[in-house]
Amino acid sequence: MKKIGFLSFGHWANHPDYATKTAGDVLQQSIELAVAAEEIGVDGAYFRVHHFARQLASPFPLLAAIGAKTSKIEIGTAVIDMRYENPMYMVEDAGAADLISGGRLQLGISRGSPEQAIDGWRYFGYELKDGETDEDMGRRKGLEFLDLLRGEGFARPNPNPMFPNPPGLLRLEPHSSGLRERIWWGSASDATAVWAAKAGMNLQSSTLKFDESGKPFHIQQAEQIRLYKKTWKEAGHEREPRISVSRSIFPIMNDRDKYYFGHEAARTDSFGYIEAGRRAVFGRSYVGTPDQLIEELAKDEAIQEADTILLTIPNTLGVEYNLHILSSIVKYVAPGLGWK
Repeated sequence: MKKIGFLSFGHWANHPDYATKTAGDVLQQSIELAVAAEEIGVDGAYFRVHHFARQLASPFPLLAAIGAKTSKIEIGTAVIDMRYENPMYMVEDAGAADLISGGRLQLGISRGSPEQAIDGWRYFGYELKDGETDEDMGRRKGLEFLDLLRGEGFARPNPNPMFPNPPGLLRLEPHSSGLRERIWWGSASDATAVWAAKAGMNLQSSTLKFDESGKPFHIQQAEQIRLYKKTWKEAGHEREPRISVSRSIFPIMNDRDKYYFGHEAARTDSFGYIEAGRRAVFGRSYVGTPDQLIEELAKDEAIQEADTILLTIPNTLGVEYNLHILSSIVKYVAPGLGWK
């Protein structure tokens, strides 16, 4: 394990126990937590994107703001649902945010999970092509986004422009060199992991995977990663890929930790359905003393196969408490797993 980041879903609600009662609270606290996380040595600040929900939705203003206030920490998403995106406009937004951060953007994209609204992407003005599924549309837009990030010209210049044009066809601006190699695909199946490897994208695998063998979650995920690595090598890509897995890890350091998460200590993997007809396996939470966590996490095969672990955080509990969780992991758990 080379890198550790946190992953926030950005929930808010007018709940008496929430530190995030409004969208403004979530946005401001996300920036504060990223700044504080960088100071204690956390490697990445990642955010989930959901539409039609009281959660973070439009990532680029947030990512740009964090980029302007930090200098080292990776800034990313896990994941942006491409069904809702205009790839061309997204290239401009991503390029600007990446330049503001000095080239620290790590964008996770995917088809996305079931959303709050039925076919919510239709309200954004998008329709399926003939014979296309929404999964096909997500992958199609993902490839279009990836291709546009090459920075090659494709638009015919106006012979009488308002401002002088460079020679040749025009590309989208601002262009951020190197961003294309920092695009990740969020995969919930072996097949999409193979597809991502062939396309030359890094791999994000979360705490959920479609059940393809009945085996424990971490074993299925490790097998998915090994298949991805094999396909990547066979595809002949020149660089080494990045691979992340997400985990819910909560060290018990005091009574407050025990109150919040002690009940999850005995939790195991679970199987169920988030989509009709597609059985999924959900990874367990890891809860215990630092020594217990080191022992248990060392047996997690998927963590051993990945270079990056994203720690899901309870963002509604506020910056101070989430920094406590991250600090506890960085100081007392991660070094025992080989992180430096």
